[in-house]
Amino acid sequence: MLRYIATRLLLWIPSVLLVMLAVYAMAYFGAGDPIKLIFLRAPGDVAYNPEKIEAIREAAGLNRPFLAQFASYIFNLLQGNFGNSLTSGRSVWAMVSAAAPVSFKLGLCAVVLTAIVAVPLGMIAAMNQNTKIDYAILGSALFLWAIPAYVAGPLLMVLLILFLPGGSVPYGWGGIFDARIILPLLVLSFQPIALIVRQTRAAVIEVLSEDFVRTARAKGVPEMVVAFRHILRPVLTPVVTQLGLIMITIVNGAIFVELVFGLPGLGRLTVSALTNSDYPVILAITLIGSFLVMLSNLLVDVLYPLLDPRANDTMRSR
Repeated sequence: MLRYIATRLLLWIPSVLLVMLAVYAMAYFGAGDPIKLIFLRAPGDVAYNPEKIEAIREAAGLNRPFLAQFASYIFNLLQGNFGNSLTSGRSVWAMVSAAAPVSFKLGLCAVVLTAIVAVPLGMIAAMNQNTKIDYAILGSALFLWAIPAYVAGPLLMVLLILFLPGGSVPYGWGGIFDARIILPLLVLSFQPIALIVRQTRAAVIEVLSEDFVRTARAKGVPEMVVAFRHILRPVLTPVVTQLGLIMITIVNGAIFVELVFGLPGLGRLTVSALTNSDYPVILAITLIGSFLVMLSNLLVDVLYPLLDPRANDTMRSR
């Protein structure tokens, strides 16, 4: 197990470098000149002073060749220096470290809510296959899946204002124990819940045909014990994999939710950085996203043997 984890960690290095190279190339060749954008938004005719623009670009190191800039960025990154924002001059690490906990907390809460709600509903639907309960759960899942976050967020805010005219709009961030988190949490969880319900249902239906389940039922084991002791554990293996991917999607894809509900997370910071072509901030967010993807995949692989002992043989062979 330790050898496998060490190998995966070593493979992270070229993967992260390739991702960073691709993002840096897209920012360098296609995102626009951030210095020109700063001047274009400034009052007066200062934007039409090319000599001053070029002087600032030279001071910021943006006039060097692509590979030279990229190598310098990686060298500074290895020293723990993420650079400064080209638009605000603030430390990129300070900006990201202030925004990342908001997105991570929100994403973790959404994953926990998804697991608590979706797995039992999927099991109930499978245990009552082709009944009204099954159809109701599947129909609700399809309905939730069909509503994108950028529609569900504003729609729920409008409905809340209509039904609670005296209530305050849930806008801003006050921590995971603040009531304002409920609405964005629901919006982020709609599609993941629908996905996990369907996957859990399919996995449970497959496990129900196994010999050990029929044997347990033939021995008179209560249905609740059969469900939680004999069915749930093998079902959790593919579900945990999907939950790991969902965590990545939620954190990296919460842009609309953070904008609608005024959450100071990575999604809102990403929009600001892309709008201003702020290369250092874009690269730092990309690095965090890549690390999150790899870490989630590693955690899922480590959890496999705990959920399914048969995976130990596969892990040893690696």
